[in-house]
Amino acid sequence: MSRIAYIDGVYQPLNIPGILVEDRGYQFADGVYEVCAIRGGKLLDEARHLDRLDYSLAALDMPPPMSRPALQQVMRETLRRNRVREGILYMQVSRGVAPREHMFNPELKPVLVITARPIAAERRTQIMKKGISVVSVPDQRWARCDIKSISLLPNVLARQSARNAKVQEAWQIDGQGMVTEGAATNAWIVDAKDVLRTRPATHEILNGIVRQVLLDCVADLGLKFEEKPFSLNEALAAKECFSTASTMSVFPVIEIDGQIIGAGKPGDVAKKLSDAYDAVEA
Repeated sequence: MSRIAYIDGVYQPLNIPGILVEDRGYQFADGVYEVCAIRGGKLLDEARHLDRLDYSLAALDMPPPMSRPALQQVMRETLRRNRVREGILYMQVSRGVAPREHMFNPELKPVLVITARPIAAERRTQIMKKGISVVSVPDQRWARCDIKSISLLPNVLARQSARNAKVQEAWQIDGQGMVTEGAATNAWIVDAKDVLRTRPATHEILNGIVRQVLLDCVADLGLKFEEKPFSLNEALAAKECFSTASTMSVFPVIEIDGQIIGAGKPGDVAKKLSDAYDAVEA
């Protein structure tokens, strides 16, 4: 079955062109996006994703493409037309179409694109069982990483560095040697004192949706926890490391830059948090 995309008011096959050359998303990366996980045909954390979309749009002085109820209807119709039960739904809003110049007209009509694609459910099971490896790379991103902007070139280069190293993710390191986040994930450790740590949600990182859900679960699990930055050296010496993102929820990290972390296998805290997330979404 051909994949179907929603593009600026039209449902059409994905392989048919639908974006104009002077779309500011294409020419300036002037836009934002969200990615929702789909499990059992259900959109996970839908309200949180839409809240964050509103936040990103407001931060860029961009109006929403339509009302929230209308957007939710389009999301579900895109899901239905693609018959995806396990996978991801991608939403992108660009500022709109206009002759190319850096300044923008605040009255431009935003362009909305939504796609859905399957991801094998077994992949998440394998990641939780085996874990992933990561490499560290310098953080070269802009100063507003809290906005889920489509301007992702530094993330793309970081992820390619991971691929070239034959690992699954890259953790980005700031000028002080501290881990900010992954190229497409938030970063966590269980430090040498058994304290679960992740960086505070400032402008320096994206406040991940899975991150938000897990912060609500920490107290109920009885875990010692601090929103506190950690260095690459602390990560290398940690008892556990893991990443989180909507695509797979929890990614246990068993190796960084070729060095084994902890026991070299997914840890108990990562498993507890993964189970807690699943319980919230059940």
